[in-house]
Amino acid sequence: MGRLDGRVAIVTGAGNLLGRAHALYLAANGARVVVNDLGASVHGEGSSPAAADAMVAEIRAAGGEATASGDDVADWDQAGRMIAPAWG
Repeated sequence: MGRLDGRVAIVTGAGNLLGRAHALYLAANGARVVVNDLGASVHGEGSSPAAADAMVAEIRAAGGEATASGDDVADWDQAGRMIAPAWG
């Protein structure tokens, strides 16, 4: 059993770099992870679900639980959609 079994973690920017590392660590320790990533360029332009989807696939392949979110945390309604999977 992992230390985080039964917990849900929302990780923003989880498609790359530190966010990715945090998502992998949390999942490896039993947390269900909401992988949030807009998929924007380093300049903040555009969006793509590819990074979040790839991270979810990697977590699931390792036996963890994850769901993807492409919502923007700076938008109230989108942030609410991102949090919704954590409740159920």
